[in-house]
Parts: sequence; C-alpha cells; structure tokens
Amino acid sequence: MSELRSLDARVGRLEDRLAIQELGVLYGFVMDERDEEGIREIFCDDATLRSEDGVFGANGIEEIVTTYLGRFAALGPTNHFSHGHVVRFDGSDPDRATGLLAGHAEVDRNGVAMQVALRYKDVYRRVAGRWRFADRKMGYMYYMPFAELATDLGDRNSVRAYGDHRPSDWPEVLYSDQGNAFLKDYRRAD
Repeated sequence: MSELRSLDARVGRLEDRLAIQELGVLYGFVMDERDEEGIREIFCDDATLRSEDGVFGANGIEEIVTTYLGRFAALGPTNHFSHGHVVRFDGSDPDRATGLLAGHAEVDRNGVAMQVALRYKDVYRRVAGRWRFADRKMGYMYYMPFAELATDLGDRNSVRAYGDHRPSDWPEVLYSDQGNAFLKDYRRAD
C-alpha cells in the first residue's frame, strides 16, 4: 500500500508541475489578449507583482490589474513566448511552489518594435484547487528596439523601454564577480 501512495504522490506532483508550467504559458496569452479577467484568474487575490528594476510594484489583485492596464496603454501588439520553466515544491506545504521562467516577448512599445528577454522569479500557491501566482518578480536581460539588437545586445545598459539606457537585470554574473545564489538553489532536483 505504501508503494501505491508513493506512486499516487509522485503522479500528483507531476500533475502539479504541469499545471504550474501551463500557468506560465497562460500568462503570455493573458498579456497578449489584454485579458483583464484572465489577470484576476491567474493571480491570487493577495498576490504581489514586482520588477527587478523597481519601476513597478503592486500588492493585491486590484493594484496588479491597474499596473497591467497602465502597461498595456503604452503597448501595441505583443507576442510572449515561454521557454524553460524550473519548478520547485515546498516540502512543508503541498500548496506552495517556487519557479524560474525564462521567456521573451516581441512588443510594439510607443510605436517602436522591440524585443524583450524576460526572467521571472515566481511563488505559486494552490487556491481552490488551481495554481496561481502568489508573487511574480520580473527582470529584463534586455528590452530594446530590434534595430539595436545586432550592435548593442551585450551592452550593460540594454533596457531601452523607457526612452533611455538603463542597466539590465540579468544575468548579474556577466557584470560582476558575484555568483547568483538564488539560481544555485534551483540546480538541485526535487
């Protein structure tokens, strides 16, 4: 019987991992469709949303929705892509997990075609049987016009979304002697 429980627990963990990874993909569709109701469905009511560069921070679903609606106002069409997604479960709480998600987006920002390399540091929580974002922290390796990618991709100041040249958020190890302790926690397997 213990083998069956172990197998059931392992299958349950696989189902949870898949649901969380689908949440990461669904986020891109919600953003691209400007789906306000979708934002409310993928974030917890008490969730937080932050950016590495400190440009925005929102606490609770109403502030999160307001933040996204403001961002949408500066954007034309967008196309988000999810890439690798690492999920880790909290051994003490079956309804909590953390994750790292890599992605990129093609965006029209204030009439300029741009590409963005995104990194998300997430906390997920299961609410009423569905996994949602409890905290999402976004970082940008670059956010620049397509015309500048060929010449400026490695530039430390590769965030150009706000009309100036700001430092990129990722990966810090390229610009310092410091390692990334946060990432080291994700190298281990569950």
